[in-house]
Formats: sequence, structure tokens, C-alpha cells
Amino acid sequence: MKKENKNEHSNMKWVIQSFTITFILSIVFSYVSTNGVSNLSLFPAILILVFVIFLGIIFDIIGVAVTVANEHEFHAKATKKVEGSKDSIRLIKNAPKVANICADVIGDICGVLSGAISALIAIKISTQFKMPFDIQFVLSALVSALTVSGKAFGKDIANKNSTEIVHKVGIVLNKFKK
Repeated sequence: MKKENKNEHSNMKWVIQSFTITFILSIVFSYVSTNGVSNLSLFPAILILVFVIFLGIIFDIIGVAVTVANEHEFHAKATKKVEGSKDSIRLIKNAPKVANICADVIGDICGVLSGAISALIAIKISTQFKMPFDIQFVLSALVSALTVSGKAFGKDIANKNSTEIVHKVGIVLNKFKK
């Protein structure tokens, strides 16, 4: 009974942390991207939109890769002192939290941001080209289609290459620690 209460407490703690992280990151990213995009011309704004969509897809790939990667492969690498292997093991051991941060927190924030940025771009296009119809619907559908199909493609990549993906993330994390 005590172990069950401890797990519930730990899970509730993670839910609160996840909420807080998401809230803070959303405010920061939304403020920076929407204020930045509204002050840019059309082409750089579109580049930022593509970057945000791509970032969401990449983090979704990482989230999936961490959940399907085999920890045992990294133990062998860790004994040989291969760079990033210990960080990769830590990622896999914390797969639910890592997947939540990557796929849900960052991925969903990128989804919301891409919607907001596409709305700003639609206003820019309509104003700049004096369009009589609202292009927001078309742009919003395009962003959604790119995001969903990109994530579907990414999930296949993550499933087939989970070890390599997790190892590359482990190497990056290892470099940040130094």
C-alpha cells in the first residue's frame, strides 16, 4: 500500500512539473515567435513556420525512439566507454517522462505555435497581396497536413532507427553536461 501511494505521489508530482514546464515554455515560445514573426517580412516568417513544424516532428521522433529503444544495447556501449551511452541509458530508463517532454510538451507547443504563426502569415499574405478571401483556412490545413504527415513519417523512422537516434541524443546531452 505504501509503494502504491509513493507511485501516485511521484506521478502527481510529475503531472504538476509537466504542467509548469509546458506553461512556462508556451509563454516564452509564443511571445518570442509571435512578436518576432509579426515584425518580419513574409519569407523569413515562412522559414520560422517551417522550422517550428520541423522542430515538432524532430522531438516527436525522439519521444518515440526513446520508448522503443533497447536499453541493453547501451549497456554494452557503456562498458566500452562509448560517448553518450550512459546518457542514452538514462533517457531510456526515464522513457515515459522523456517521451512526454519531447512528444507532448515540445511537440504540442510547436503545434500551437505553428497555428499562431500561420495565422500571422495569413494576415501578412492577405494584406500584402490584397486577397479578397481568407487564406488562413488553406494555410492552417497545410500546416496541419505537414505536421501530421511529418510525424507519421517520423514515427516510422524512430521505430526503425531508435538505437541510433537515442544514441545521438545521448551524445548531445553528454556534450551539454561538459
